[in-house]
Amino acid sequence: MPSGTRVYAVGDIHGRLDLFREILRSIEADDERRGPAQTRIVLLGDLIDRGPESAGVVALARELSQQRDVALIMGNHEEMFLDSFSKQGILRNFMRYGGAETMQSYGIPVEALNEADTDELQQLMIDKVPKEDRDFLAGFRKMVRVGDYAFVHAGVRPDMPLEKQTGSDCRWIREPFLSHAGDFGAVVVHGHTVTEQPEFLPNRIGIDTGAFISGTLTAIGLQGTDRWLIQAFAQDNGKISSFARAA
Repeated sequence: MPSGTRVYAVGDIHGRLDLFREILRSIEADDERRGPAQTRIVLLGDLIDRGPESAGVVALARELSQQRDVALIMGNHEEMFLDSFSKQGILRNFMRYGGAETMQSYGIPVEALNEADTDELQQLMIDKVPKEDRDFLAGFRKMVRVGDYAFVHAGVRPDMPLEKQTGSDCRWIREPFLSHAGDFGAVVVHGHTVTEQPEFLPNRIGIDTGAFISGTLTAIGLQGTDRWLIQAFAQDNGKISSFARAA
């Protein structure tokens, strides 16, 4: 990281508003404890789908972006969601991969989702999802670079300069990105591919710990040459906790 710069990157939230709130609380506390810096929060995409409170996550991200320096990365689920308003084939896939939960979070009853045909479902989406939310998500970026790091949702295509990467690869790629051992031109910080624990490799760092299924949302802090993790997790008793530790 450049001198005086601190970055917190948050992995895939997938509608877990409870974990998102807690990890933001922990980031604020950690940031204050570490002292003055030019701090940026990077959300790595897939804010929505699968979890129960996608609409609430989007609302909180919008609020956060008005209060702080926040970089918003578009994930494949945001792409599917936005395309679903006009492309019926994508809408059917969207509904199979967590879109139903997103629509319920916007106030569409499950009975209406089950009974609506594709045209009716698109109209329900138009009626229920605020245009402000759609415009907000449409403004997300494919990549953010800070110092020696590049932040994307899914990854990058090996042997292609970072400035020439396509949005599709940045949002969807797994292989040949995950197994590539060479230099990408920066250390790539990404989500998209769920792992039980964060992955630290010489050329990439993966921090999608499957919040919607594992109950653990992961963020990484970066300053100078230092790296540390912050995780929010759901306990067996239903309470939400968090902790920070060295990476």
